[in-house]
Amino acid sequence: MPTICWEHNFHLRVYILQIIMQMKALLTLVLASSLILGYAQTDAVRKTNFNIKKQVALEGYDPVSYFTNKPEEGNEKIRTSYKGIVYQFASQANLTKFNAAPDKYEPAYGGWCAYAMGATGEKVKIDPETFKIINGKLYLFYNFWGNNTLTDWNAEETKLKDAADKNWKKIIQ
Repeated sequence: MPTICWEHNFHLRVYILQIIMQMKALLTLVLASSLILGYAQTDAVRKTNFNIKKQVALEGYDPVSYFTNKPEEGNEKIRTSYKGIVYQFASQANLTKFNAAPDKYEPAYGGWCAYAMGATGEKVKIDPETFKIINGKLYLFYNFWGNNTLTDWNAEETKLKDAADKNWKKIIQ
């Protein structure tokens, strides 16, 4: 059995350790890149699936204002972007509330009509002043030409909400 000099063995161990460190650095870089690309893709998917008019969600209405039961139009100068979606706010205070808990204030189903999402799985425009807060979440509805879908939603809310949740998941996959 051949003997290996301790000094030679030491250099071999240092060389192996260097390779391991380089592989670890490369793996870290790959993971970080995939996370960044994953978030960018999510933002892009959100932008294509959310109800956005003139590059702003909720037709420019302030998402926080719905939770005081009085929807207000936002100010173009008071805005933020959350996961690729732009929101406007009626006040700096509402912007601050949104930034503290954005998921709480984002509308269900990307801001599309909740009734249509449940009934047919389609993305249908909304009247930004026809809404309902359910378990702390904002739901919006179509209300034009004498057809207020909030009324229909209220008649079958549980069934429609379950269907809408499933349909929305298919859309955003």
